[in-house]
Amino acid sequence: MTPTTPRDPWFDPVLRRPAAVSLVALAVLAALAWRLGARPDLAAFAVLGLVGTCLAFIDAALLRLPDPLTLPLLPALLVLLGAAAAAGADGSLTGALAGMAGLSAVYGLLWLIAPSQIGLGDVKLAPSLGLALGWLGAEALVAGVVAIHVLGGLWGAALLATRRAGRGSSFPFGPFMLAGTLAAVLLHG
Repeated sequence: MTPTTPRDPWFDPVLRRPAAVSLVALAVLAALAWRLGARPDLAAFAVLGLVGTCLAFIDAALLRLPDPLTLPLLPALLVLLGAAAAAGADGSLTGALAGMAGLSAVYGLLWLIAPSQIGLGDVKLAPSLGLALGWLGAEALVAGVVAIHVLGGLWGAALLATRRAGRGSSFPFGPFMLAGTLAAVLLHG
């Protein structure tokens, strides 16, 4: 008999709803392929779309963005966008690095100022989103940040209006970070 080790249940929301996760992932990938077309940076955005879909489902269920997905996402995107830049893709590696630094600084500062209002997982996800948005340019980065906060704010306002949450309540912000990023990529890709 082999001893069993308790596993971290962070991936359970994906395993419990494979059809829903698969359908959303396929829709995201289709939208990205439609908007970006067959270009060298599509692989980076596809990885972000797949991992982002899983992260959104996990955060919505557990209020958590797990390190096993957020931490390797950044180096994967760096490698894929670096390869795309080497292949002559439209996009700016310098802009991507600036976006990564900028979004990291913003979310890091938000976490330092109000750690009860933003999760550390959101801070760990921000560099990857900034990298992807910065690759597409300053307009995409600004549009993404605005979309993230408008979507999150609307959701928070709806929760307050329907009395499903109070002023001190928490809700998952990762899905809005990912949805706002996707919206900006689709708009500026």
